[in-house]
Amino acid sequence: MSNKKHGIIYIILAGLFFSLMTFFVRISGDLPTMQKAFFRNAVAGIVAVAVLLRSEEKLHIKKESFHDLFMRCVCGTTGLICNFYAIDKLAISDANILNKLSPFFAILMSYFILKEKANKVEWISVFIAFTGALFVIKPSFDMHFVYAFIGLIGGFGAGIAYTYVRRLGTRGERGPVIVMCFSIFSCIVTFPFILFSYVPMTGIQFLYLILAGACATGGQFSITKAYTKAPAKEISVFDYSQVIFAALLGFFFLDQIPDYLSIIGYIIIIGSALFKWWYINHHQK
Repeated sequence: MSNKKHGIIYIILAGLFFSLMTFFVRISGDLPTMQKAFFRNAVAGIVAVAVLLRSEEKLHIKKESFHDLFMRCVCGTTGLICNFYAIDKLAISDANILNKLSPFFAILMSYFILKEKANKVEWISVFIAFTGALFVIKPSFDMHFVYAFIGLIGGFGAGIAYTYVRRLGTRGERGPVIVMCFSIFSCIVTFPFILFSYVPMTGIQFLYLILAGACATGGQFSITKAYTKAPAKEISVFDYSQVIFAALLGFFFLDQIPDYLSIIGYIIIIGSALFKWWYINHHQK
């Protein structure tokens, strides 16, 4: 099997893991968002520390990477909290597609942070994707708009975080170090809320949050593995399989059926990603 096929399998596996994470977060019930975020990151942090302890280099961060690592942690934590809040309030497929706007936000923020100029096709894809987001958000004066807008902020935070992750990668910072720092930072941020507003959990709720953390960790390592097997331009579009998995989980287990406007939004956003992927692979070789 070629490296490209391996990469596609790993990125689809990551999509399955991340969709299961959103599913377990949702079915864990009426718990505070901060409490859910804490347990999700605690599991990821423990796994990342274990991986680092087994490696020869252990923990080492270059001095010039401190600022970028801090910004990755701040933006990633903000995005995660907003995403978890949206998962609790929206159909999980809606929350997932809004979070999947992060690659388009990354194109936008790379211009400001990395001074990378996007080409015309990339700007067109960003415009089309954001147009599709309007169908999912459905601007109005009700609470759905508020919840969806928070989900959009989650995608924005993730997009900025991924931009900093990219620069950290070019500086030679290792994935487990970035994951560990992000997880520990998120736990520190959410812990005060746990301390003062902890809601007792049943055994099954605790299990669901541990499973959410395990799936998130599996997704993180799967997507990292995918991009070591094949270039992002060849396989990134398959990351949108997460939306399909989330829609199926929502339909079969949560009785969630996206309305026709959301479905139109999904088609536009995924279509924009497909268009960009096709252009890159056929015109930029």
